[in-house]
Amino acid sequence: MLLKKTTAALVLCACASFATVSAPALAFDTAAAPSAAAAPAFDLARDVNRALKTFDVPGIAIAIVKDGKVIATQGFGVRRLGDPAPVTSKTLFEIASNSKAFTAVALARLVDEGKLDWDDPVIRHLPDFRMHDPYVTQEMTVRDLLTHRSGLGLGAGDLLWWPTTTFSTDEIIHNLRHVKPATSFRANYAYDNLLYIVAGRIIAQKSGKSWGDTVKAQILDPLGMADTTTSVAAMLKAPDYSAPHSKINGRQSVVKPMPVDNAVGAVGVNTSAEDIAKWMNVLLAGGEMPGGQRLLSAAQSKEIWTPVTPMKIAEPQGALAATRANFNAYGLGFNIRDYRGKKLVLHGGALQGFYSRVLMVPEERLGIAIFTNAENSGSMTSLQWRILDHYLGAAPTDWIGVIAAEEQERLRKDQEKIGKATAARAAGSKPSLPRASYDGEYSDPWYGKVVIRHEGKKQLMQFTRTPDLVGEMEHFQHDTFIVRWKERNFNADAYLTFALNPDGSIERAKMSAISDETDFSYDFHDLALTPVKGGKPK
Repeated sequence: MLLKKTTAALVLCACASFATVSAPALAFDTAAAPSAAAAPAFDLARDVNRALKTFDVPGIAIAIVKDGKVIATQGFGVRRLGDPAPVTSKTLFEIASNSKAFTAVALARLVDEGKLDWDDPVIRHLPDFRMHDPYVTQEMTVRDLLTHRSGLGLGAGDLLWWPTTTFSTDEIIHNLRHVKPATSFRANYAYDNLLYIVAGRIIAQKSGKSWGDTVKAQILDPLGMADTTTSVAAMLKAPDYSAPHSKINGRQSVVKPMPVDNAVGAVGVNTSAEDIAKWMNVLLAGGEMPGGQRLLSAAQSKEIWTPVTPMKIAEPQGALAATRANFNAYGLGFNIRDYRGKKLVLHGGALQGFYSRVLMVPEERLGIAIFTNAENSGSMTSLQWRILDHYLGAAPTDWIGVIAAEEQERLRKDQEKIGKATAARAAGSKPSLPRASYDGEYSDPWYGKVVIRHEGKKQLMQFTRTPDLVGEMEHFQHDTFIVRWKERNFNADAYLTFALNPDGSIERAKMSAISDETDFSYDFHDLALTPVKGGKPK
């Protein structure tokens, strides 16, 4: 559902919500990843097993297709720490925002059927749809829903669905009208999830079935993706699925699955290496399935891979300079850029305990999918460049060593920044008010109520529609506190700062993540919390 703030060389349009790596995770296996020197000859099993060890990932699944043939669908490592059951070619993984491509293709099929057009106003199909700005409400098209140019900020409103909330899909869509824009409409690229939830609702409305049932009937069944599911609940009933893993105090740990049934249009698909190979081959064939039938027309196949929203091009340094894009844009459910003179079509995905990446080189009819059951982009990025270089005939580079060193340095800088902020605080300062005076109900226009209360000697913050988002408040300085979430695998501790009125009452409170590594879907900074008159904690 979610991307961390990281160097653009690693940013491949992931989403959705994944937890940040905690400080002790800096202990990479540097012996296994020593330098940016040239790598030995390509050996998929050796490279994946080295990546597992270097980046501390329990399991990885890989799918590679070329010229319509399946080259590899293979699992490495284990599905669950503490259990020897191996990852196989059939092991299911949550692929998070790689689900967006399924939503785009489902819409493309509706276009093929004449049931909608990409440039139809959204309100033609969902009359109650509203954005914060009435002009944007009138002008927002189906195409706009998929292209991250709405004016919303990065991950705006994601707390409506992540971590698992009690909001319904319809409530999320309704509350979208209260989320203020960050830029002008169609002015800039900023990744969002909420509008894919809206897109999923259009699919359900036009088909008369749920998003999941529609995707199954129109995409999964025709492609023979028999093991793929459109809900975590269904995945957990399968005979072969992976457990999610997150870092807790620096140790890789099994964590509980977190279903997000209210956000399936953005993050709903769970699939395997075998099934994703079928998906990639059909996309690389321009929408044509084995046997000559079409999943979607050639025209719509071209449309979804056509750039719409320009994205900034970063300037990676050192060995990473070879990954610099000459063009970078977002189409309909896909990021489109280049690498070594070839067009890439790709996407990333991230949810608690899972990362995924799917990338294709249309000119080479090459597709690569990498799934992990841990929250680490370095393992996928290093293998991605390694596999691409092999098939594109480039001189081998030790990408595992390069990416491990970059990741280690990025995390070191983040911890250094946090350390400096802690050292510079006014340690002897005290809150302006007695601690109990901060207790009460607070409300945000789009999220709703947050409660601060005492439980014994502990002061807690509770997001009322997010059962797991409960944290203990500790004083930082002046009227700023740190909220440390009970679910330590969230790795999303946040500052909470109060502003007072002249009479000493609380005017408002604002939040911000402590670490630059916190996933953007923890969009605490977008909240505008104000006290509820007469609101008392329960």
